[in-house]
Amino acid sequence: MSAEKTSFAQALNAALDDAMADDENVIMLGEDVADEQGGGVFKVSKGLSGKYGTKRVRSTPISEQAIIGAAVGAAITGMRPVAEIMLMNFITVAMDQLVNHAAKLRFMSGGQTNVPLVVRTTTGAGVGFGGQHSDMLEAWFAHVPGIKIATASNPADAYGLMRSAIDDEDPTILIENITHYGMTGPAAEPGYRVPLGKAAIAREGGDVTLITYGRGVGDCLKAADQLADEGIEAEVIDLRTVSPWDEEAVLSSVAKTKRAVIVHEAVRPFGAGAEISSRIHEELFGELAGPVRRVASYPSPVPFAKPLETAFLYSVADIVHAARETTQKKVQ
Repeated sequence: MSAEKTSFAQALNAALDDAMADDENVIMLGEDVADEQGGGVFKVSKGLSGKYGTKRVRSTPISEQAIIGAAVGAAITGMRPVAEIMLMNFITVAMDQLVNHAAKLRFMSGGQTNVPLVVRTTTGAGVGFGGQHSDMLEAWFAHVPGIKIATASNPADAYGLMRSAIDDEDPTILIENITHYGMTGPAAEPGYRVPLGKAAIAREGGDVTLITYGRGVGDCLKAADQLADEGIEAEVIDLRTVSPWDEEAVLSSVAKTKRAVIVHEAVRPFGAGAEISSRIHEELFGELAGPVRRVASYPSPVPFAKPLETAFLYSVADIVHAARETTQKKVQ
């Protein structure tokens, strides 16, 4: 990593800039992404249309179906499009293009037609955007063979995941948490890649494994600090890629600690944590010293009112409580 600091949004901008400089087939399209319209609602694409022209960084009409449909078409003809869907809830409008076309064309063509498409999208609770603008929907797409899903917890990984997603021959959804854009951290060196499907150990420990991604990484690190004061050393696994997720890294960690807590912002029922928990039980049940716990948000649409939104979200205290529970209880 570089000694320089950068913000999450700046890291994404740098990744897009470097990718476009390296390959003229990399293009961007989405609502308001060009500089004339502001360089994106969160300024991630600021300056890029001025540098590469509006043929390569193109603002579109407000039509998610058109954005993803055009991006799929561009991808199968040799381009490497990066399509921005402003907020993840709006991705529902383009489900047919993503699920029935982008995800399946390689399979339905016998491997002859790849779809090297990146979909950038933003979401996350905590900023008062309400129920139609805040959902974490990663589990929907993790259930679809042919789509990769990644989400970064820091600026360097944001850069590296973006570069890897653009390189990849299959469609990838990059989820950017809205609360992360102002986060600062070490900048990645130009050209840095984070392999899709490869987790990182954000903190080492021997008593319990906290498995998470995106926003949950910072919260799990805070929880690990509190647990350390109680003599419980937590290992924090940052998945970075939700699908495919790094089973080897997770199972190796849980085999060491004998206990696991899975944390995600999405609502708990049928979330990604259920799949991870099931795999841990299938592979390590006889070795577990405590039950696998899940920490997630309340099963409700994301409320608009601040007190209700706060109650909807899981808390660091919830993670600490779950870790305490699994370190105290024994598997019968």
